[in-house]
Order: sequence, then C-alpha cells, then structure tokens
Amino acid sequence: MDYKNILTGLLSRKIRENKADTIVFSDRPSVNDDWRNYSWQEFAGFVDDAASAFYGKGLKPGECVAVYSPNRAGALIVDFAAYRLRAVPVSIYSTSSPDQVAYVVNDSKASILFCGGQEQYDNARRIRTFHSGFCHLVAMDDVKIDSDDTTTVSFSAFIEKGHNSLEENREAINDITASAQPDDVATLIYTSGTTGEPKGAILLHSCFDEAIRFHDRRFAGFNPRLDTSLCFLPLSHIFEKAWTCYCMHRGVRIFINRDPKDIAVAVRQVCPSFMCSVPRFWEKAYDAIREKIDSSSPLRRVAFRVALAVGRSRNLHYIRLGLPVPKFLEWRYRFCDRNIFRPIRRAMGVDRGKMFPTAGAPIGDTVNEFFHAIGVNILVGYGLSETTATVSCYPETGYCIGSVGLPLSGIEVRVDQQTLEVQVKSPTVMKGYWNKPEETEAAFTADGWFRTGDAGRIDENGAIWITDRIKDLIKTSNGKYIAPQALESLLTEDRFIEQAAVIGEGRKFVTALIVPSIDAIRRYARTRRGMKQADSISSEALLDLPWVKEYIMKRITRIQYRLARYEWVKSITLLSKQFTMDSGELTNTLKLRRPVINDHYKKEIDDMYDNSSK
Repeated sequence: MDYKNILTGLLSRKIRENKADTIVFSDRPSVNDDWRNYSWQEFAGFVDDAASAFYGKGLKPGECVAVYSPNRAGALIVDFAAYRLRAVPVSIYSTSSPDQVAYVVNDSKASILFCGGQEQYDNARRIRTFHSGFCHLVAMDDVKIDSDDTTTVSFSAFIEKGHNSLEENREAINDITASAQPDDVATLIYTSGTTGEPKGAILLHSCFDEAIRFHDRRFAGFNPRLDTSLCFLPLSHIFEKAWTCYCMHRGVRIFINRDPKDIAVAVRQVCPSFMCSVPRFWEKAYDAIREKIDSSSPLRRVAFRVALAVGRSRNLHYIRLGLPVPKFLEWRYRFCDRNIFRPIRRAMGVDRGKMFPTAGAPIGDTVNEFFHAIGVNILVGYGLSETTATVSCYPETGYCIGSVGLPLSGIEVRVDQQTLEVQVKSPTVMKGYWNKPEETEAAFTADGWFRTGDAGRIDENGAIWITDRIKDLIKTSNGKYIAPQALESLLTEDRFIEQAAVIGEGRKFVTALIVPSIDAIRRYARTRRGMKQADSISSEALLDLPWVKEYIMKRITRIQYRLARYEWVKSITLLSKQFTMDSGELTNTLKLRRPVINDHYKKEIDDMYDNSSK
C-alpha cells in the first residue's frame, strides 16, 4: 500500500474498502451505560461536520486546536477533522492543572479549546480570563455552564452548525485535504515535564506514516472482523494515540474507556485482543492474583506452584525461543491451562488477548515472567513522544526478559560509549520542539541522532536494555551509580508496597520513601497478627506501629538479595499519603517528579540519614 498521509486519507480508504457498516469505535460515559457504536460511515460523517465547523470559524492549515478531555470518541473526531483542514490537533491531559492547560494553549496558540467534563470546563473558564488568543470554547459533555458564559457551545451544537454548512463548504474542504503533504504537522505532543516546563514535540504526518509502515513489518495476525482494542491510556499520551491510529489502520474495533478507575470492569466486559498499558496495571493484577493464591488452601497453593513451573518451562523456555515443545510438557501445560491459567485469565478479562503492549516505565522481571507463564502475552516496548512512540519492542520469538526488545525495521539505534545514552535515527523522530530552537538543537547530536536521555546498552543480539533516565541516575558519595527506576520497579512488585521513591544522590547509602498498601497491611494485621481492630484504626496510626516498618523492611531485604550491596536500601520511611499529580509529585504519565518529592519530604529524608549515623 501507499504509506503517504495515512491519517488524512484513512476514513475515505476504509469506506472504499466496503467497511461503511463496520463498527470502528464504541464509546460510553461510564461502565453503567450502554456502548455507543460508530461505524466508519458515521464516524466519517461527524468528522466532515466538525471540519465544516472549523472551516466556518476560519481555522487555517498549520493552526492548532486543543482538546482537554478524558478519552472519548469526540476527541478523535476533532483530530481527524483537523487533519481534513491540515490543521494541528493538540491533546492536553484531562488531569492537567489550569496553569498547565494555559501553558499549552498559549504555547501552541490554539484558538479553539474542546473541554471534556465539568472539571475541564471549570478550569478552561479560569484560564480564559488571562489568555487573549483563546477565542472559542466547546464543551464535549453536558456540563453546567456558568450563568455569565454566553460564548461556550456544546459539542452537539458545534457539530450541528458544521453539518448545516457542510454542502457549501465541502468543495473547499476537499481541496484543502487533497493538498495535504507528508511534512504537514500532524500533532504536538507535550512532554509531561519531570523537570522544567513541558515541550511540544512536533510530529509530522510522515512520522505516523513511517511508524505505521514499520509496525506492519513487525506485526501480523490482525483480524478486523474479530479483534478489539481497549483504549485505556489517555489519548493525550503518544503511546495510546499512536496505537489507536494503528488499530484504525488495521481495522480493529476500539472500545474507548473514559475513566481509568473503571478499567478493571471494562477489561472484563470487553475481553480485548489488545490493550496498551503501563507496568503498574500488571503489577496490581499480579498482587491481586498472588494474594488470592496465598489465601487459598495449602493444596491449591501447591497446585498453583506446580502449574506455574510448567507454564514457565513451556512458555519461557520453548515458546519464547521459538523451539518445539516436548509432547509431555505440552500435555501438562494444556491440563494446567484448562484448569488453572484460563480461569485466571477469564476472571481478569484477558483470555482472548493476543498481545498487550506495555511501556512507559520498567516492568519487573518477576511480573513479566509470571504473566507469560500463565499465557498472557505482555509485549514490552520502548519509545518516546519524540519518536512517535515505538522505537523497539519484543519480536514474536527470541526476546529477552528484562530488555525492551529489538528496534523496529527502519529505526536505527546506537549507544554513546562515553555517556551510555541511547540515541535514535529514524523518519519517525520529531521535527523538533515547538517554539524552542535551543532545546531542539540540544536534542540532537551533531550528526543528526536524537538524544533520548535514557542510559542503556545494546546486546550482541541487537536487543536494547534501558538502565534509567540519565538525569535520574543517582551517584552516591562513594561514586556508585544507582538506577532508581529499576530499583523502584523491583520494590513495587511486592504487594505490600504501592509506591516507592529511591533516595541517595550524594549520600553514603540508599534509602527510600515507601507508600505501603494500607489494605494489604490491614489484612495481614487482622489475619496474621490477630489485630481485630485493624480495620478501625487510621492509616497513620497503623503505620506508626513499630512492627509494620520492621515487616516492610524485612520484605525489602528479601527482595534485594539479587542486587549488588551498594544498591541495597538501608533505611525507609513509610508514608500514609500517596504521591499524586495534584501535589505535583507525579507527572500526567505517573512518573515521579524527584525534585518535588525531595523538597516535600526533605525532613523525612534527612532524618533517615541523621538517625542512621547516630
């Protein structure tokens, strides 16, 4: 096929392929509502109406429109309507603060802002008072409009106005669409900004064209009639945005999950073939499964351990390597799968899964191997906003647990031998950062390779191994380097630990701020220590009990035996309050903002080192 301006011509191509009646999206306000289905024909009709409305508002090629909303089909209608006019859709995380929204709207000079629910509308109204270029506000949900707001329109009214003027605008819109070029800007993806202000990565349509081409080379076996994908991560995240576009290209039906808190229910209802996620989703699922197994009868626990050993042998030692499975092992696996693994997968909603792309942070080997052993194909990958998502991912066979897979065909990767930085050269790499020429220049080497900012290595088989973000690497006062993300991922594999922030820059040893799982501690206190009042005392009082800290530290010590001694966490502080986006301690992609955490918990951190020296 012709990989040119794929997103611009996607809808007309699908309709030409006689898929007008095929459902492409299913959307709903909440898990209690029915799915609202969109066929290709219907979706394309809404896109044309929105493009007509944009045209009526004078939107020009190269100008930006912003979408500040949780996931919904309307956000994709806006994206594809913008493509029709060669305009640039800019997605803003629905969890962004008013200041963050104002920054993106100001930086992109978006004149139209689409807001999702009531929270987004209220924030948009706040920033409108100090943003002169922001002219039009469209509410995508039924929100309570302020009494003094006479300019905001509903999404349905926006679409209706475009529909009414479509015939008079159609020819002009078609002419603009026909003039689209691969070097048109497809979107700006604003980095979440663990330090400093966000930067808008300029991704051209050619970036998406090549990303789709490279994925077609790697992946086979998509079935447009049967396959489904659950849209879970925010569409403002390049991982989900690029994957959703790819699923549309392959004709996969997409179920749009609006609220991340509903995801466990949504997965069981949809039973998707594919779903992008971050490692935390699988870590929490692993904790839940292990807890249920640990609380079962001794006979069931033994049966599960035996079955897990069989699954590990078959799926990791043979299937993973592309080797024929011995007949007796295959027979044992089928028995274990039918009686133990399949019920677990069915209870999770992943029993029809083909592959589950996972990226955004390190996933622990224990969790990764566990799910592969029970027949869940976690497809670990690596990519950035600046690379149109995927740089590398597991191949079908021959991948190494702990690596982030092999680069896609067409993407070159090297490691700087002095800094150990992973660097990328590919037509999927961004053009640069919007309005930031100095940052753009700094992002590339003199010979044109993109600096990822990640430390890593490439093994003899070509697989990429990521150590950590270079700026996050901790150097102790003894000159030893610690990779905090890898260590934090290892710690949070334990079901008693929800979050962990590793500390140690310039210090003699490593410590950690630990956010325990209060529910897990309560259950342990009630069932193992006989504390009948465990459910009634406060979280703070529970964590103040001396045995709790000792028990968590004992579990951490057991985890650490696989590490070098200089990587060991020597002291911990238990926190009753989670790191959150609202507090500024997490980015919108749930990464730790270490400078903020170090500032907020300076006293607790200092106490860990002061007390250890006494």
